[in-house]
Amino acid sequence: MEAEMKNLSLNVETKPKKDLFKKIMKQKTLIIMSIPFLIYIFIFNYLPLAGWLMAFQKYKPAKGLFDQTWCGLDQFKFLFSDPTFLKVVRNTLCMSLINLTLGFICSIGFALLLNELRNILSKKFIQTVSYLPHFLSWIIVTGIVADVLSSDGGIINQLLLATNIINQPINFFADTKYFWGIVGITNVWKEVGWGSIIYLSAITAISPDLYEAAEIDGAGRFQKMLHVTLPGIKSTIFILLIMNIGNILNAGFEVQYLLGNGLVQEVSQTIDIFVLKYGISLNNYSLATAAGIFKSVISVTLIFIANRLAKSAGEERLF
Repeated sequence: MEAEMKNLSLNVETKPKKDLFKKIMKQKTLIIMSIPFLIYIFIFNYLPLAGWLMAFQKYKPAKGLFDQTWCGLDQFKFLFSDPTFLKVVRNTLCMSLINLTLGFICSIGFALLLNELRNILSKKFIQTVSYLPHFLSWIIVTGIVADVLSSDGGIINQLLLATNIINQPINFFADTKYFWGIVGITNVWKEVGWGSIIYLSAITAISPDLYEAAEIDGAGRFQKMLHVTLPGIKSTIFILLIMNIGNILNAGFEVQYLLGNGLVQEVSQTIDIFVLKYGISLNNYSLATAAGIFKSVISVTLIFIANRLAKSAGEERLF
């Protein structure tokens, strides 16, 4: 009896291994094709992580990576005790949350509205126009924003003056209270069309029978959007939300660097600008690397937390 139980347990243990091997053999062509990409990722994404050692050294470029003076966690202690870095983290988080919130709401709303258009030509025209800003360089985009918001002949100031909302032009780039809003609106204008592509693709996968059933029950267009379309793309929304939460400390670099100035630097500087200004520009590569590690650790942690919360809520997750 004991021998039979042992054989049964061995069969149970070896069966999953056999099933896994069969699955691998069935997909061996795809696995072989993926090997060059894995090598590429290893060389350009994982090997450079050896540079993280600089964060624990007083790094001097003239010496080799392993011939440096070690300083332990001194760079991290300096970062977390530096008021400038703490302000930079605050700015990065606030602008990221603004971009994330506005980006999600506007992209989903825009995709829902586009899906309701029945004229194919109008739909394609609006899609094309909304996608184009994504392909513009930030240099061009910030130049357009600077002209539009200029206190000297900018169209926004002209409209506000013409409608008697203000008595004199506003210098939007000299007042800290406007900067985060400008960054958020600029990101939405540039990326809302591109961000709606995935949602439009997810909407096309919803069965038309669901819309027909809702229509038979007397649902209008808005009710169908609310009770059919949105639940149909809920899994896509959660996946994209988890991925974007991982980028919460990537508020951007170009738009803040190009639109920022000395008058608003208290709210315009992000972690990337801090790395450039106080790390790379001053040849303090150890400090720059420590700030980069801080970003990476927080991003990975947030992804795991968001994924865990999605799993607990029974929603779609990354892993």
